[in-house]
Amino acid sequence: MPTAKKILITGGAGFIGSHLAEKLLKAGEEVFVIDDLSTGNLKNIAHLKNDKNFHFIKGTIIDARKVEKLVKKADQVYHLAAAVGVKRIIDKPLESFLLNIRGTEIILDAAAKYKVPLLFTSTSEVYGKNDKLPFSEESDRIYGSAYHSRWGYAMSKGGDEFLSLAYYREKGLPVVIVRLFNVIGPRQTGVYGMVAPRFIQQALAGKPITVYGDGYQTRCFACVCDVTDALIKLMSHPKAVGNIFNLGSEEEISIKELAQKVKRMTGSNSKIVFIPYDKAYGRDFDDMAHRRPDLSKIKKLINYQPRVNLEQSLLKIIKYYSPR
Repeated sequence: MPTAKKILITGGAGFIGSHLAEKLLKAGEEVFVIDDLSTGNLKNIAHLKNDKNFHFIKGTIIDARKVEKLVKKADQVYHLAAAVGVKRIIDKPLESFLLNIRGTEIILDAAAKYKVPLLFTSTSEVYGKNDKLPFSEESDRIYGSAYHSRWGYAMSKGGDEFLSLAYYREKGLPVVIVRLFNVIGPRQTGVYGMVAPRFIQQALAGKPITVYGDGYQTRCFACVCDVTDALIKLMSHPKAVGNIFNLGSEEEISIKELAQKVKRMTGSNSKIVFIPYDKAYGRDFDDMAHRRPDLSKIKKLINYQPRVNLEQSLLKIIKYYSPR
C-alpha cells in the first residue's frame, strides 16, 4: 500500500474545496483544510469531520506563521482560498484585493521554501472584456476602468498568476495554474452572487427569479464533480507544471435561458424579473457579454471530457436545496 499523501487545501471549507477534500479522502489521502470561514461553511465539511485523515484548521492565509507550519508538512498544496463572488468583490474591494494578492504570496513563499508542488485556481475573470471567443490560455486580457471595482478581482487573480509563474521560473517551485469557468453544483450558495444556486433557491421558494441585465449575456457552466477530477489529474501530471489551463464546460447558455430552464425544471410559478445592473450592483458596474473557454489544451494533456451536462448539474443543485 502506498503511503497516503499529506495534502493541504486552502479554502477547503468552500464549495469547490469541500468537494475536492471529499474526493482526495476517498482516494486514501490525508487532507488538511485551512479556511477562515468568511465565505466557506462548516456545513460543507461536516460529513468529513469523523474521518481520521481529515483535519480542519480555522485560520486565514494571511497568517504566514500558520501557513508555513501547514505547508512544511504537506506533500501537495491546492490553493483555492480567495475572495469570491461579484457581490463581495464590489462590496469589499480593498479586503478582496489584499487577500488575493498577499495571501497567495504567503502560500507561494512557504511552498517554495519547502519545495511543495502547488496548484493555484485562477478564474475566467482574468480575460476581462476581451470579446474574441473562445478564450485560449494565450488570449489577451482587456480590463475596464479602474473606477469599476469588479476589475480589482480580475487584476488580483491575474497578479496571482504572474506571482505563481515567477516562483516557478525563479525559485523552481512546481506550479500549475487553472482558470476556472463558472463551476456549479451542490453546496454552492447564491449569497455571493452565484447565479445558478440563486435562481434555484428563488424558484423553489416561489420568489421572483432575478436576472441582472438583459439576460442575453452567456456563460458556460461546469459541474464541480468534473472540475475536481481534473484538478487532481493536473496536480499529478508532470507536464502540467509551469502551465496555465482553462477548465470548465463549452456548453454555452444565456442567463435568460438559464432562468427559464430553472423555472421549468423546478416546476415553479416564479416570475422572471430583469433588474438593471446599476440597481443590482451600483452605477460603476461592468460585465462581459460572453465567456466561453477553449479547452483543447487540457483535453490534450489529461483527456478531459466533462461527464455531467448542465441539466444534470442543475438537477443536483435542485435536489440539494429541495426540502428533505
